[in-house]
Amino acid sequence: MTDHAKLAWADVARIRAAAPLVHNITNYVVMNPTANALLALGASPVMAHALEEVEEMVGLASALVINIGTLSGPWVEAMIRAGREAKRRGVPIVIDPVGSGATRLRTTTVERLLAEAPPTIVRGNASEIRSLVIADAATKGVDSTHAVEDAIASARTLAERHGCVVSVSGETDVVVSKDAVVRVRNGHPWMARVTGMGCTASALTGAFAAVSATPFDAAVHAMVVMGIAGELAAERSRGPGGFQAELLDALFLLDEATVVKHARVEVP
Repeated sequence: MTDHAKLAWADVARIRAAAPLVHNITNYVVMNPTANALLALGASPVMAHALEEVEEMVGLASALVINIGTLSGPWVEAMIRAGREAKRRGVPIVIDPVGSGATRLRTTTVERLLAEAPPTIVRGNASEIRSLVIADAATKGVDSTHAVEDAIASARTLAERHGCVVSVSGETDVVVSKDAVVRVRNGHPWMARVTGMGCTASALTGAFAAVSATPFDAAVHAMVVMGIAGELAAERSRGPGGFQAELLDALFLLDEATVVKHARVEVP
């Protein structure tokens, strides 16, 4: 059985040693917190979405994270161009389909990305993942209306169609490939009370994708570390405001003993 706790720590050590550049095309709401989370973990973030530079920036990056939270025509085109260039260069691509299923623009944008720049990892909530497989599967804005277990079949279908790993976040996080399912039972309810926690998980997934042995390991280890940081932050804060700051500190102060002690990964 894979010891994901020790492997997750090994990946954290690799991130801190290499400081991989993670190119984010992400939404206005989370640019600051996701950049800070990457820095706290030990990665190097860059937020670049201008059409004139995305392909060049991808050439410098160790991973590309595409988050569709706030879309416009030029941003969609920048995502497509960056994704194509990343695929050409063999740079891992993480797609976060924020709010897919809520509007046609969001759903069709992700469909284009899946077709023209097939991702390494897709990370979203249950409703977002279902919307990429099931026609007319709606979401509640950017929030999930489905349980994670309801999305496992869709996640497997998505993984098989596009040769990717699918990470589904919720009370229990589930990572799915065409032939494997792993559950990560780390995290805290307050994470749902702070905007951008899912987006932060996607950004961290990009950092892990830059160093992990496999995309599947990257997806699992990112959710383990994100969940543990959430648990530690909740212990040290009084509410959502302090939680945000404590999360950054938890990522920064994370050590091997803490990861091994707290990781709760179920491998069939």
